[in-house]
Amino acid sequence: MEEAFVVFAGIAAIIWIILHYITKWKTAATITTDDEALLDDLYQLAKRLDERMDTVERLVASDHPDFENTRLLPNREIDNQPLRELDRLLAEQKGERR
Repeated sequence: MEEAFVVFAGIAAIIWIILHYITKWKTAATITTDDEALLDDLYQLAKRLDERMDTVERLVASDHPDFENTRLLPNREIDNQPLRELDRLLAEQKGERR
């Protein structure tokens, strides 16, 4: 009788552990729609700030010929390609939600 109890307790413990970790996995932090909206707003803000920095640098460079661009990555076409790809992915994602 004791062996049956040990086998039953072992199986019950294994099932309990599996269910426990499945529950933990499902309740793990995930990104919510509010988080996605916040990230999208921050991305748009960063793009606008980048464009403003480019404008300011152009204005300063036109007023002061000895001005050197202090930004690590000035506005170059190769730098903007990943941003365009991200814009395309965001547009596709928004199209799927509708």
